[in-house]
Amino acid sequence: MTLTVEARQKLGSFTLDAGFSSESGVTALFGRSGSGKTSMVRIIAGLARPDQGRLVIDGEVLVDTEKRIFVPRHRRRFGYVFQEGRLFPHLSVRQNLTYGRWFAPKNARPAQFDRIVGMLGIDALLERRPGGLSGGEKQRVAIGRALLSAPRLLLMDEPLAALDEARKAEILPYLQRLRDETATPIVYVSHSVAEVAQLADRVVMMKDGRVETTGTPSEILSLPSTDRREAGAVLSGTVQMVDPAHGLSTVELSAASIVIPTARLVAGQAVRVHIPERDVMVATIRPEGLSALNIIEGLVSAIEPDGEGMARIRIRSGNDVVLSRVTTLSVERLALSTGKPVFAVIKTVALDR
Repeated sequence: MTLTVEARQKLGSFTLDAGFSSESGVTALFGRSGSGKTSMVRIIAGLARPDQGRLVIDGEVLVDTEKRIFVPRHRRRFGYVFQEGRLFPHLSVRQNLTYGRWFAPKNARPAQFDRIVGMLGIDALLERRPGGLSGGEKQRVAIGRALLSAPRLLLMDEPLAALDEARKAEILPYLQRLRDETATPIVYVSHSVAEVAQLADRVVMMKDGRVETTGTPSEILSLPSTDRREAGAVLSGTVQMVDPAHGLSTVELSAASIVIPTARLVAGQAVRVHIPERDVMVATIRPEGLSALNIIEGLVSAIEPDGEGMARIRIRSGNDVVLSRVTTLSVERLALSTGKPVFAVIKTVALDR
């Protein structure tokens, strides 16, 4: 699947003027609230008309304002998952799910009901009504309903924004399975670094109605322009060992192992780990007597002062790069320079799987 969209739209004092292209996998529209992410996804869905623009999927033109082409939303075959599940309260979960099949085209390959139900872990919910479901369960049902409409593209607009942290942790593994086990491409709208780090294959970073930059999660989340509270490194690894007694898992990286605070993983599972730069300290000798479980040895690959008395330190360990934000005074006191051996001290609680 190849999706190309260009759109310009005036909304009061706000102007959307953006475009991007994406292929299979998960493309995240990422940025702060008010950056234009939802406006863009509504145009893709056909819920809004751009003042000027063009939308093409797999060579089929769905929108071209110059040629006055606008394919209505019900003919685009896009699934849409909103912030709230928007389930029919008078129908059971099974009936809500099968409702999606009415929107599947007659010549489309029928989605496998049992497979989707099993993938989303909603087998035990089929005869219940939405009023008796948690927020995370409602969202899983809403995703299932969208998939059963046999969409060629799935649009997800902040699907976890209305959930508390416990419900987000519950549903994220199912979104990973959705990404890994279906061939349906996804455009995922979010301002959450943790969600983007875990789910996205490609990130489109938006700001003030425009596309600021695009790239992999690791590239985008390590940019200085990312929110400093959440900017950091995204590392890929494999679960080496799970310790249920202490609620921990050991993840093997390219040249080191780290411990993350969860036992809901299995050995051999591929995971991504987000390490915020603000939660990484730098030492020139291996520290001892610390509560921190993770100390990664590496070499300083770059020092990037920001002109405000702070600097970003890039520490390379094997094929991985860990980021740390320290004062320029610390840079001077530790005599940090490119190529210097150092130790990145990471607080375990700072790691998001």
